Amino acid sequence: MQTKLTLRLDKDLIQSAKEYSARRGTSLSQLVADYFSLLSLSESAAEMETPVEQLPPLTRSLKGALKGADVSIADYQQYLEEKHL
Repeated sequence: MQTKLTLRLDKDLIQSAKEYSARRGTSLSQLVADYFSLLSLSESAAEMETPVEQLPPLTRSLKGALKGADVSIADYQQYLEEKHL
């Protein structure tokens, strides 16, 4: 069952959101509904995260290995270009 929701937002933000939804070919209501769904999925995924001690040994040893690494998409693209030359 669908019901109405009233939101009070900055005028410029509303206009920007309307333009964004128009470019995507969807309604603003659907855009908000999709966002709310993502919030629920994100929260569920966090709750379902496997405890470290239950991971296979190799995976457990790699967990967090890249934490704090300063690697950009450009770095990765350069690596791939050099690899495939």
